[in-house]
Amino acid sequence: MLPEIDVYAANVLPKEEFAVSGHRACQGCAEILAVRLALKGFGRDTILVMATGCMEIISTPLPTTDWRLPWIHVAFENAAAVASGVESALKILMSKGKVEKKDIHVVAIAGDGGTSDIGLQALSGALERGHKFTYICVDNEAYMNTGIQSSSLTPYGAATTTTPVGKKSIGQSTWKKNMPKIVAAHNIPYVATACPSYPFDLINKVKKARMVNGPSYIHILSVCPTGWRIPSDQAIRYGRLAVETGVFPLYEIVNGKYSLTYNPEPLRHMVDYFNGQGRYRHLTVKTISKIQERVNLDWKRLKYLCGLK
Repeated sequence: MLPEIDVYAANVLPKEEFAVSGHRACQGCAEILAVRLALKGFGRDTILVMATGCMEIISTPLPTTDWRLPWIHVAFENAAAVASGVESALKILMSKGKVEKKDIHVVAIAGDGGTSDIGLQALSGALERGHKFTYICVDNEAYMNTGIQSSSLTPYGAATTTTPVGKKSIGQSTWKKNMPKIVAAHNIPYVATACPSYPFDLINKVKKARMVNGPSYIHILSVCPTGWRIPSDQAIRYGRLAVETGVFPLYEIVNGKYSLTYNPEPLRHMVDYFNGQGRYRHLTVKTISKIQERVNLDWKRLKYLCGLK
């Protein structure tokens, strides 16, 4: 069971910063905001294991770093494997008295490609072994760092450099993989979705993940103005629209039990979300209707899992 979190205390943001200024993120990047908020929830006794990706590239220009925590850069595909090794090493060192016995939490961070594509095998293995660590997927819905190529978390219909729009192409032709559900199938204690547009919800979930005696997973929607083709001051707005339309629901799965943490009903129409996003400007009324039907169906399924009518 997860301990109850004092709602008032959780809604007071810690002042200490662990992701500081000086990074080279694009203007309006919601991903660095997501990581900054998450680290406030994890606190000082934390070790970061970070896969190659946007956050790694923008935060560590040699010889400086923007992290005020122990930080390890690893390959694109093995953040979860390295995190499980660090967690095991800490246990051994503490048992031998070489490291002070204390609650040091290990956090692995990777993007959508490093999580749902080339990192999925390592993640599955770490979850199956039951290591005590938190895995965070910062999902900006494409391989943004290397040129906006599609991943298995790129939404249906979105234009990327590898799924360009043409006479016979509408962009991404497959539906976004449901990573939280895939992770939940490993029967781990805690799975959640979050978005920095809802900061207190995000931090509350991080604090719950921190308390879990075993693996925990948080999937964070990280709006990317560059890849989504939106103005740099609109990331928070589009994060909210993703939640309000049901495209990215906020929920958690505690020991297999689903529950919504924010219910935006009545859902806004998908047009509100698509408007202004350059990656969707080619969509026809017919395609938008098809996507709307899928979103409505997924929303019904989620409500059913949460015990809601």
